[in-house]
Amino acid sequence: EVSGGEQQRVAIARALAPSPKLLIADEPTGNLDGDTGQQIADLLFQKQKERDMTLVLVTHDPSLADKCQRKIAVRSGEIESYSEAAE
Repeated sequence: EVSGGEQQRVAIARALAPSPKLLIADEPTGNLDGDTGQQIADLLFQKQKERDMTLVLVTHDPSLADKCQRKIAVRSGEIESYSEAAE
């Protein structure tokens, strides 16, 4: 048996192992405690930069979304807003 955090780490390791050019992460920190969630988010953004990988991150966590270069808010299947981070 493994914890939710361990399961999440394994899933992310499996997704990153083949060095994809695109990674879609649906609520990658949703079921994790704050510290573990932060570690996972840091790892995803680190690998995104190192590998010049496109990371599509789906989240309900505004603080996690704020770390992204672009944000698209969707409500009831419709785009509600779009913004880009200042460089």
